Amino acid sequence: MAIRITSDSTCDLNHLVEERNIGILPLQVNLDAQSYHDGIDITPQDIFDFVERTKILPKTSAPSIGDYEEFFAEQLKEADEVIHFNISSKSSGSHNMAKQAAESFGGKVRVIDSKALSTGQGLLVLKACDLRDEGKSAAEIEEAVNALRPRVNTSFVPDSLDYLHKGGRVSGMIKVVAGMFKIHPLIYMDDGQLVPGKKYKGRMDVLLKQYVQDLKDMYPNYDKSRCFITHSSAEANVVNVAKEKVKELFDFDEIIETVAGSIITSHCGKGTLGVLFICE
Repeated sequence: MAIRITSDSTCDLNHLVEERNIGILPLQVNLDAQSYHDGIDITPQDIFDFVERTKILPKTSAPSIGDYEEFFAEQLKEADEVIHFNISSKSSGSHNMAKQAAESFGGKVRVIDSKALSTGQGLLVLKACDLRDEGKSAAEIEEAVNALRPRVNTSFVPDSLDYLHKGGRVSGMIKVVAGMFKIHPLIYMDDGQLVPGKKYKGRMDVLLKQYVQDLKDMYPNYDKSRCFITHSSAEANVVNVAKEKVKELFDFDEIIETVAGSIITSHCGKGTLGVLFICE
């Protein structure tokens, strides 16, 4: 039976969407009274320009149940079953919307809460594609990726706390102190929820070396198939520092750089960078 792997746009897989034949449903970004679709008619630079001009964050929203029903119906025109991935249900209402929409398709649509975001979610999407290409059934794929969810390292380090402050996730005092002392908190997913971790200090191109070292110390055993370095339009030299440190300490078959889309950018701001992979 033909199986179609799909995801909402927060998986941040960039060129891999077409290469791995993945269906994408964009989430919405609202600037003032105008709505846009992530990856379709809005770019991260549009977000930066909007925040600079208005000093407020854009609003993001999930597709409606009707949007999901239309999307799933379109995907099933060329497949017998659909396996769809969503950003963590603790970060968005998209998962519940998708689950309700799936009920209209008599078990042909399986909806998975990634309990992650960005390429943490993308890692599960690609693993599902790997299993699909190996000829696994939809039930086998769903079982395998659900078992992998707790092993996905979804973490990142923001260059600035401006967007997190504007979004109400950090206080004004923390933002001021962090800026004064160049503090950059590690933020990671724990059972689908973003929580703060270690605090790094200094320039991003320096502290990222310690961040990668900490990941290696924390996860000495890992799935070597792939690793993502995903960032929200970070400077090239900063990305290269992280990439070279990952090459030095890890042994991945491929290290994939992707740029976060407008949904993730709306919440974390410019210059945020994460190294994401599956642990063992």
